[in-house]
Amino acid sequence: MEHKLHYTPVNLARWIIWGSFALLLIIAPLLFNSGGSLSLLSQMGTLMIFGLSFNMLLGQAGMLSFGHAVYSGLGAFFSIHAINLIGSGNLIFPVSLIPLVGGVAGMLFGILFGYVTTRKSGTTFAMISLGIVELVFASSLMLPGFFGGEGGISTNRVVGQAVFGISYGPQIQVYYLIAFWLFVSAVCMYGLTHTPLGRLANAVRDNPERLEFIGYDAQWVRYLTLILSAFFAGIAGGLSAINFEIVSAENVSAIRSGAVLLFTFIGGIGFFFGPMLGAVIGVVLTVVLADMTKAWQLYLGLFFIVIVMYAPGGIASVLMMNLRVMQLGLFKRIWPAMWKMILACVLASAGLVMAIEMLYHRSTDFSGNSEIQLFSLLLDTAKPAAWLGALALVALGILIFFSAAKQNFRKTGVRSIAKLKRSRGGQKHECLLIGTEGCA
Repeated sequence: MEHKLHYTPVNLARWIIWGSFALLLIIAPLLFNSGGSLSLLSQMGTLMIFGLSFNMLLGQAGMLSFGHAVYSGLGAFFSIHAINLIGSGNLIFPVSLIPLVGGVAGMLFGILFGYVTTRKSGTTFAMISLGIVELVFASSLMLPGFFGGEGGISTNRVVGQAVFGISYGPQIQVYYLIAFWLFVSAVCMYGLTHTPLGRLANAVRDNPERLEFIGYDAQWVRYLTLILSAFFAGIAGGLSAINFEIVSAENVSAIRSGAVLLFTFIGGIGFFFGPMLGAVIGVVLTVVLADMTKAWQLYLGLFFIVIVMYAPGGIASVLMMNLRVMQLGLFKRIWPAMWKMILACVLASAGLVMAIEMLYHRSTDFSGNSEIQLFSLLLDTAKPAAWLGALALVALGILIFFSAAKQNFRKTGVRSIAKLKRSRGGQKHECLLIGTEGCA
């Protein structure tokens, strides 16, 4: 029998992308080396793993879960108890592998809860997952021996003997631990998307009835996907326990589950790197912005509404769509109108922020001081000039936006279908380039 050898070329682009990602993780703390910056980077890394694990359910398998924080939170509790056992001398285990404790704990609870939740799909699955997270949250207050009550469980991550000088006392050591687990977890989760299970999860998302017709059990596909997702969520929980050195009932709450859903959707559930972008934006909105203004939740809600209405594919879809346009050499056709629209959005947003901050100051400040510092400007909320200035910025932004949109429609036809003749397989095809997701 004659055997034929098939040569598969190396996917150079993939190696470049993952190499660049690893290099970015290495040099990030060198560029942002302050204590606060390292803390933010550590939170972003942990949230990236959590978001990627959640996207295994929503983006890959089409399973909307309102209780994903159960697996990361329980993984965090088991991890912090393991650290305390190491500190008391009752357990010999390296701190570097503590995230595996959280991962195994999350996987075990995924086996337990997933068997119940994945028996149904769609809205029923979402409601059952919400019931599970409320059940676990209530149990965390009823079982203070394990969950620590309202105060939670605290620890000291500097336990055991330092290995090669690594004690995880300095924050930069914790960051590199999180970066290592982030890279390993991201590679593993990306690899899972190219396995038969990953392809079956996509089939369950798109057409579960057809999957059943060809002999596969959709419930078992959902079940196995949830177990693996819970494992990586538990890893994120273990890293969170090391980073913050405290775990409380909030880690297993519906609020934490809603937050990861929010950030993953903002980043883009249809792209693997979408949850990573969502994690960065989420930390900026909930940590950085929260230190700047008391109205940060209002801005977060407005930003989410804008994304849902005008970019339902998330930030990743906007980036990929423009990248596709640049690859086809058509970016110069839309740039003259795009920069005007960006300017219009900046002006309108600045005016809206001025109005919100002045209104919030008038509503919550009882000291009688009507002045507020914003954008390096001293605004007096008691005088109409400040309000008229905010209104003028919003009106100017709206005027420029619609003027640019109208001009772009007339000259370049952005909203129309642009056709490009290109050769594929010896035949000519027409591609929809602008206003679509690109050519198939």
